[in-house]
Amino acid sequence: MNFETLTGLNKTAVLLMCLGEDATAKIFEELSDEEIGLVTRTMATIDHIPEDVKDSVFKSFQESQRQFAGLFIRGSDFAKKAITSLEANDRTENLLDQFISGTESRSLETIALMPPTMVAGLLEKEHPQTVALVLSTQHINHASEILSHLPEEMRSDVIYRIAKIEQVSSEVLAQIEESLHREIGQVGNKKQNQVGGLDKVVEILGSMKNSMDVDILEDIEESDPDMVEEIRKRMFTFENLGTLDGRSLQMILREVNNDTLTLALKTASDEMQEKVFANMSARAADMIRDDLEAMGPVRLSEVEAMQQAIIKIAIKLEEEGKLVLGTGGGDELV
Repeated sequence: MNFETLTGLNKTAVLLMCLGEDATAKIFEELSDEEIGLVTRTMATIDHIPEDVKDSVFKSFQESQRQFAGLFIRGSDFAKKAITSLEANDRTENLLDQFISGTESRSLETIALMPPTMVAGLLEKEHPQTVALVLSTQHINHASEILSHLPEEMRSDVIYRIAKIEQVSSEVLAQIEESLHREIGQVGNKKQNQVGGLDKVVEILGSMKNSMDVDILEDIEESDPDMVEEIRKRMFTFENLGTLDGRSLQMILREVNNDTLTLALKTASDEMQEKVFANMSARAADMIRDDLEAMGPVRLSEVEAMQQAIIKIAIKLEEEGKLVLGTGGGDELV
């Protein structure tokens, strides 16, 4: 145990354990059930408190007493209770909504304005789940920059956890606020917050530089290949095939029958269609053009299924090391 690496919650647990059971019980009377739960769970992880850590915690507590002498209140809770004490009507609801959205935007701006290196330094000692939740609230470019500054061994775990996030309760976000010493502000107050998920992961990975996304996906693939396959599907679209060089595209087209290709091209852009036609025989291109002109309305789901089938072929060729996919281009390996 090192004092320099202790979070505010760790220091609180150490302080209370040093004060003894009776003093801790009296302090617990002033805390909420949630706060008691946080502290006691932290206490359960401690089996030894070095003398130097104990002295440092007490010294820090005494300095905090001098620095923050005065009245302590939960400003956010006080404001919300003041609003809700008004007569229940539309005006009260609007005031409460404005207050909640206002505190959320200010807190998100706090993280967004911090340099990525500073945020990464703040997060690297936190649990990967905490890091995942924080990054899920950020702008894609900012999140990817922060991720790139985190320890390499941590990145894949964080991305995996972001992909698993669907909704998060305000209680969990409150725990994050505590564990980060209020440095990131309040992340949110709504009962359920939509963050994370595969779409968020795809956007973050798509913004990363220096092929970090490839390394991250390879790490995750060892434990969850199905997730990686889904991420790759979402990262690489049918239109992206148009950015590949001729040899790579020809290699893919050789694995696709004309009926599948014709249906897949139904919603493709003119540029994409011409790129495909330019990389196949003139006779085959003319046949597909004719079939497209004669084709009547088809279900969008059928078109997308054919496009996904072609993308799977492209991904398979990449896995075999025969070509490299990416939204920025591709190249056959020789």
